[in-house]
Amino acid sequence: MPALNLPPYDVKITEKEGKRQIFDPLRKSYVALTPEEWVRQHFVHFLTNHKGYPATLMANEVAITLNGMNRRCDTVVYDKALRPRIIIEYKAPTVKITKDVFAQISRYNLVLRVDYLIISNGMQHYCCRMDYDRQDFTFLSEIPGYSELT
Repeated sequence: MPALNLPPYDVKITEKEGKRQIFDPLRKSYVALTPEEWVRQHFVHFLTNHKGYPATLMANEVAITLNGMNRRCDTVVYDKALRPRIIIEYKAPTVKITKDVFAQISRYNLVLRVDYLIISNGMQHYCCRMDYDRQDFTFLSEIPGYSELT
């Protein structure tokens, strides 16, 4: 797997039935090691170990229903009252982050109405803060720490 624009960490990888798996501390299990999962695990590590996000207030593969169809948010971050605050969408490092990716996460946000949207392909990371009063958003220069979420 490629080096990412995220802090390295001691990745736990195993092999099961000839397929590589990576440990997901949020789901507390090994999952298929895909390029997108490689990004997810590094980003979750970055948030928990470098930005102060409590792992207990994060969940991977969060099911939502959008227009009668089942969808999954890659990662959702909650506040202490268990309200969703951030949706994170991951792409493989080779996938360019385009308007289509923003449209995807924006559709998910129709359901959850979070304060922040984050997209990462492991090389580039984008974070925007939603302003529902103005029906607008602002891109931030960096990912806020958990204590900075307002």
